[in-house]
Amino acid sequence: MFINKTTSGNNNICGRNVMRLRKAKKLSQNQLASMLQILGLNVDKNAIQRIEARKRFITDIELVYLSDALGVAHHELLDRSELNVAHENASSENT
Repeated sequence: MFINKTTSGNNNICGRNVMRLRKAKKLSQNQLASMLQILGLNVDKNAIQRIEARKRFITDIELVYLSDALGVAHHELLDRSELNVAHENASSENT
């Protein structure tokens, strides 16, 4: 059966990276939401908060807009190192 959440129950991979990059640029969640709205993506501060908390799924379109707003390549938002560690831990517990 296909499960579309991480082993820890998170709904996205990139939320932590969005938060890290947003804070590095000294942007508030409201400011990032405003930047995305200017680019044409209709999101608000609450959506950013849920993305960063990894409680909200992210579409490929949103990923493109987030990478543009944060000035990074798509793959930087999709760094799965945390997910891989969680996956390896779960695999070793099952063996």
